[in-house]
Amino acid sequence: MTGPLGAADFPAPISDRWFEDYVVGSVYEFGHASLSETEIVAFARHYDPQSIHTDPARSATGPFNGLIASGVHTIAACMRLYVDHYVSHVASLASPGLDEIRWPRPVRPGDQLRIRVTVAEARASRSKPDRGLVHSAVVALNQDEDVALSFTAMNFFARRPSV
Repeated sequence: MTGPLGAADFPAPISDRWFEDYVVGSVYEFGHASLSETEIVAFARHYDPQSIHTDPARSATGPFNGLIASGVHTIAACMRLYVDHYVSHVASLASPGLDEIRWPRPVRPGDQLRIRVTVAEARASRSKPDRGLVHSAVVALNQDEDVALSFTAMNFFARRPSV
């Protein structure tokens, strides 16, 4: 689904990335993810069994003129990119949630998705000085540069240990 990134993709490797490495205004792109028709139908049958996601024949005459991925499936695929490439493997503490989730364009079988992540806000915790909260604006773009998904992620990250 995803490949390794080079050293220039982030100022610190994911194995040594701390709160201080998430600099407001920084923009990163990661990807690619693609969902096959088989994956879309299987996911939807289990989690979101609407005909626009599960029935290629019926969805052909539906509002999207064909099969589309469940929005939840799209989030899951993009979350994999987000965690594989952006979320620290040593400093991630938790996420209190996602805000402003939108699906402005459907994801179709074979679409190539990548994510663009912008560090929107980063603030150290006043009550717990060993961590900070990062707000990241995430958009998923398809192969035509259309936005298929957008959301704001919030993540707590540990601060870099004193040396």
